[in-house]
Amino acid sequence: MPQIRLTTFINAPPEACFDLSRDVDFHASVPAIRHHAVAGVTSGRMEAGQSVTWVARQFGVKFHMTSEILEMQHPRGFVDQMRRGPFGRWRHRHAFSATAEGRTIMLDEVDFASPLGPLGWLVDRVFMRRHMERMLMTQNAHLKARAESASRSQA
Repeated sequence: MPQIRLTTFINAPPEACFDLSRDVDFHASVPAIRHHAVAGVTSGRMEAGQSVTWVARQFGVKFHMTSEILEMQHPRGFVDQMRRGPFGRWRHRHAFSATAEGRTIMLDEVDFASPLGPLGWLVDRVFMRRHMERMLMTQNAHLKARAESASRSQA
């Protein structure tokens, strides 16, 4: 049962980070993670109960992944879960908390598993966990830069 836990410190308010994290257009704009929305919410911010279907190409293979927001507590966080897609399991909890200095601590907790039983377990252990962690770190760096830039321009 692979798990990823990432903490990112952002010089912007939690509301801004929360809004970017659930914004389909923002996710589609991350350069290193080439994917686009084709069904469900295809633009703008997602709300609880809504889903999005992404099309992406990883390792030369095109795949679709439908994810739904199961829980949302504005602006403290939300949980999304894969409904259909390449993983045997994918559940992602996003949490945002404010520091005394007005910064945001963004926490990502991902529980996932590749399909195919023991073979999937081996792929996760040897490769997939690190790959997914790097992808999330790239996405978080992009979110941090965008939120901090917007925060500076509003100051």
